[in-house]
Amino acid sequence: MIKTLVASLALVLVAQSAAASDVEEITSMLHHFLAHSSTEAAHQRFWADDLVYSSSAGLRFGKAEILAGYEASDEDEAAASGDEEPPMVYSGEEVDVRVYDDMAVVAFKLVGTPTNEATEADVLYYYNTGTFLKRDGIWQVVAWQATKIPPQ
Repeated sequence: MIKTLVASLALVLVAQSAAASDVEEITSMLHHFLAHSSTEAAHQRFWADDLVYSSSAGLRFGKAEILAGYEASDEDEAAASGDEEPPMVYSGEEVDVRVYDDMAVVAFKLVGTPTNEATEADVLYYYNTGTFLKRDGIWQVVAWQATKIPPQ
């Protein structure tokens, strides 16, 4: 009886440890993506090939449409090489990661901060919710929903 109880407790602790590790990995992955979201490589890694993205503008599209925006041009190459600062940098606040075996739901507040103060652009806020799936040991986003938070 005691051996069964100890074995059960050990399994629970191992499962909790694995879930905590997944939460840390996904949180780190999210922050890395947001910090590098102006690059094609960041999008290639973050989004699954079968992504369904519902934008705050009411549009629905997939990974192919996101990557199509990175077709080579002189301006894109300059931005990718670091010669040009992106017009907006993104960060995540209030990140909540919930892991369910090989699936995870991530909800957070996206903050878009203009990099050029001369434009007098506002800081933008969005609520984002993503569904991550772990395939072959790799987490990627299979569904995403963005909702713009109106100015207060």
